[in-house]
Amino acid sequence: LASMSVKEILQSLVDDGMVDTDRIGTSNYFWAFPSKALHARKHKLEELESQFAESSQKKEALQKSIEKSKIGREDTAERAALLKDLAALRQKKEQLKKEIDKYRECDPDVVEEMRQTNQVAKEAANRWTDNIFSIKSWAKRKFGFEESRIDKCFGIPEDLDYID
Repeated sequence: LASMSVKEILQSLVDDGMVDTDRIGTSNYFWAFPSKALHARKHKLEELESQFAESSQKKEALQKSIEKSKIGREDTAERAALLKDLAALRQKKEQLKKEIDKYRECDPDVVEEMRQTNQVAKEAANRWTDNIFSIKSWAKRKFGFEESRIDKCFGIPEDLDYID
């Protein structure tokens, strides 16, 4: 039981990189040098310092960018009036857009598109009507059913016909 916990602890230390291991023959050898831990800490410190320096440079660049973007945007009466005018113009633009959308159905392009869509739908409806007539004809020949019986069984309206 005690050897099992030692093995687990050693494996944990190996996984964390604090202890080195090697298999020589049938034995496993474990070792750790104090200089390796010192070197690892130095490397981590250098890495963190470089990240800190990089972050500091980014912060400075962003601060400069903020200062640069503030130039010409000082709060003045003229700027406030221009912003108010801009808001009013944007609102008017939205109102005009809504007005245009109301009359969209009168747009010749939209009307033509609707005509083409209707033509495609009409052709599809007539094609399916033709398919229904073909199946009814086949069923009459094959099984000798009456047309009214086929219509009733399949819920086909009596006045089914092609669309003009």
